[in-house]
Amino acid sequence: MSLKQKKSATNDELTNPFESGQIKNYLLLYGGVVVIMVLFFIATTLFNEPGKVAKKEFNTELNATQKSKQLQEINSTKIQKREFKLLKNAY
Repeated sequence: MSLKQKKSATNDELTNPFESGQIKNYLLLYGGVVVIMVLFFIATTLFNEPGKVAKKEFNTELNATQKSKQLQEINSTKIQKREFKLLKNAY
């Protein structure tokens, strides 16, 4: 490759993007993507009607097994035998 061919190759690589139209193409691509996103957003909000959500009701009453467990826990915490006896007077 001669020196003249090398210079022309580097000049082709370093062209001004504003003159070659590359910037315009990128801006059109970006604008197209934004328009498509806006259209999809509009389509999902217009045609997607939210259904009614049933109100949940929680049963607050304790059933028999829970009551028995609760009583056992209460009784076990109340009745605790001491393994040693404390003295009436401290020495």
